[in-house]
Amino acid sequence: MKKNALYKGTLQNIILKLLASEVKMYGYQLTQRAKELTKGELEMTEGALYPLLHKLENEGVIYSEMQQVNGRDRKYYLLTEKGKKQQALQEEEMKSYLFNLNAIFNI
Repeated sequence: MKKNALYKGTLQNIILKLLASEVKMYGYQLTQRAKELTKGELEMTEGALYPLLHKLENEGVIYSEMQQVNGRDRKYYLLTEKGKKQQALQEEEMKSYLFNLNAIFNI
């Protein structure tokens, strides 16, 4: 991660939202999409991303499938039904959190 430790506490929400916006994504694709959407502000490191992906997979929130691309195996991540429900709940919580932060920091 770059610049801001605040992103660290929301990394799971970010990953789930990105996966909800696509059919499936692989690790590097997740990092690049986050970087693109934040104009370079959020740079997820492999050390932060992959342990969280493995945790989410162990919890049944996401699952992975291997696909061969240009002769190389690529691991894609997808939301499970449980993950879709969790993502929607966390998104609502995050929106409320951001609304309240905005109220506090705009006084």
